[in-house]
Amino acid sequence: MRIVIDYRPALRARTGVGEHVHQLTKALGRTGNDEITAFSSSWKDRVPEGVSRELSGVRVVDRRVPVKVLNLAWHRLQWPPVEALAGREFDVAHSPHPLLLPTRSAARVVTIHDLHFLTNPERTSAEIRRDYPALVRDHARRADRIIVVSKFVAGEVHRLLDVAEDRISVCSNGAPEWSGPVAARRDDGYLLFVGTIEPRKNVRGLLDGYGRLLARRADAPRLVVAGPVQPGCESLLAAIEQSPFAGRVEYRGYVPASEREALFKEAQAFVLPSFDEGFGIPALEAMSAGVPVVVSNRGALPEVVADAGLLIDPDDPESLASALERLISDAALRESCARRGLDRARQFTWTRTAREVRRAYDDALLSRRQPTPIAAGAASVHSRNAHRH
Repeated sequence: MRIVIDYRPALRARTGVGEHVHQLTKALGRTGNDEITAFSSSWKDRVPEGVSRELSGVRVVDRRVPVKVLNLAWHRLQWPPVEALAGREFDVAHSPHPLLLPTRSAARVVTIHDLHFLTNPERTSAEIRRDYPALVRDHARRADRIIVVSKFVAGEVHRLLDVAEDRISVCSNGAPEWSGPVAARRDDGYLLFVGTIEPRKNVRGLLDGYGRLLARRADAPRLVVAGPVQPGCESLLAAIEQSPFAGRVEYRGYVPASEREALFKEAQAFVLPSFDEGFGIPALEAMSAGVPVVVSNRGALPEVVADAGLLIDPDDPESLASALERLISDAALRESCARRGLDRARQFTWTRTAREVRRAYDDALLSRRQPTPIAAGAASVHSRNAHRH
């Protein structure tokens, strides 16, 4: 099978979607059974040679076309076809975001990581705010297969986009393939947050909860905040430098993939109090490192973490402060959460993800080849074909 994947989300900082794209592409390339093309395009950013070497078995196509220009053409004009830019034909064209890749004849697959842009557009920006809410329903209708990263997102896609459940494939993210020993059971490690600094991640609520913890326990571990800043959210960084956080909260910015393992393994506990998550890769990274987690009870986080961590109400800073206090005060609880987290993380692998995505490609091709029902016969044709999905 000839497959093209839009690799552009992984071109710069590999946050959630970017990490997903990179790891999935690498895992698909390892199978050696298909022809995988990773398509990238930017005016000034090139795919690093090290990344190209890491994507063993994958053909990398890197074009000098500005991202904003290409997105506008693809999203609004549905042109040019990806085949024209990549220089060959494909059986499957896979977009790692909710809007389709224009293609001449390939089966069209999209991955929807969350629908936060639809339920809370005021918390988004730039092209996501401009294009996603207006176009997602039409693109979901025209896709030959929709991949989601959690059962939670599958339910959201079915409910909010009116997509039939038999057109959706749940393909979870994988845990990182870290080779070093798990984190030592630290009493002196920091509390860690990893994620984009944006309203959805509830960084202000994190600071409120941490402030309450400091008011009760002057010996509370320091808090490390890591991740890129979404434009317009710089005020959150200013809050870190103000009392009572001055000297107690450290902002490290974006931490590249090569340094993330050490970042997690030096933590005493990890916290992710998001208002919404389609999956929550950093929580899985923390569990893989043997670090106990405190996460929100919203979105897919309860599904991913299961019984391996403590759940809090993201609207209640006291809930967060109490959970953190429990963890730092109770070594046995930290040990139990860390052990359950390791067991939970082992259930998620990128090899399994690639296998599930490959099945979704087969389903997309099957859907592409079926005749489109028309007029009065539509319902009966759909009924005869329903068992084939």
